[in-house]
Amino acid sequence: MRKAIYVICLLAAASVVYGAEGTLMHCFYFTPIAEATDADWQAFYKATDELPGKIPGLTKVWYGKLRRPTLKREHGVCMEMKDEAALKVYADHPAHAEWVKVYEKVRQPGTTTFDILGK
Repeated sequence: MRKAIYVICLLAAASVVYGAEGTLMHCFYFTPIAEATDADWQAFYKATDELPGKIPGLTKVWYGKLRRPTLKREHGVCMEMKDEAALKVYADHPAHAEWVKVYEKVRQPGTTTFDILGK
């Protein structure tokens, strides 16, 4: 639990320093599937990198291994969005549905998700 709080505080601080007014950081961390192949991971990285060009209002993505894994969660993703409305567009967008199919090949069901609002 302490590690989870540390991660949330760290991301919140980053949002304050780097977050523009009205922006939203949609972040989640997950447990990888041990059997995921290198090809599965490469497809995940590629699909994640392509999301900002496909979904209006999604401006940047970050992903990688957590520096301090917690609750068996070892990897994380953060997506910067123009505003809260962009999160709704993202959730309902066909490109998001296609991305989820790739994401599900590298992660076990269940994620820890949170959103940070820019000041």
